[in-house]
Amino acid sequence: MSNEQRGARRNDGPRKSQEIFDATLDLLADNGYEGLTIEGVAERSGVNKTTIYRWWPSKGALLGAALTGARRLDFALPDTGSLQGDLEALLAGMLTLLTTPPTADIATAALGAVTHSPELADHARDFFADRLAREQPVFDRAVARGELAPDADPMLLVDLLAGAAWFRIVFRQLPVEEDFVARTVNVVLNGAS
Repeated sequence: MSNEQRGARRNDGPRKSQEIFDATLDLLADNGYEGLTIEGVAERSGVNKTTIYRWWPSKGALLGAALTGARRLDFALPDTGSLQGDLEALLAGMLTLLTTPPTADIATAALGAVTHSPELADHARDFFADRLAREQPVFDRAVARGELAPDADPMLLVDLLAGAAWFRIVFRQLPVEEDFVARTVNVVLNGAS
């Protein structure tokens, strides 16, 4: 077994997977999904394209892996001591992602690509499932504190928050008011009344 294969087993990818993921996301942000190529990723990351193809048979599979595995898209899981505070921190993180280059360009390009690529849509579902699994402790703690009913749907709560962020920033291209995060979380948790 080669050193690359040993490293890949630990990291679920080749030894230089972070360089590959970073190159993938950079090219996506710069050129969109149509301009993203395995050859371009290989050149930018300094990895042979056969290595990339060995791990990811298509650019959709590569982009899906990059979205899930890239460190630049990692986030710190909040633990503020309250569900309101944790959801505000999660929403603030989403807003940062959607307003700060290069992640804003990556998110927008990925969204556009998902609508045209069934293969990428499958990988996007994996990405969002991974994110929800990472966020699950927020909801588990809230249930344990009695702030959330045990049968509450964490996916729905996250979808409502993320939807508000995406619509405000990406689709409507409106500024985010100072109290947007607190107001949005309050409406999601307590209703509009």
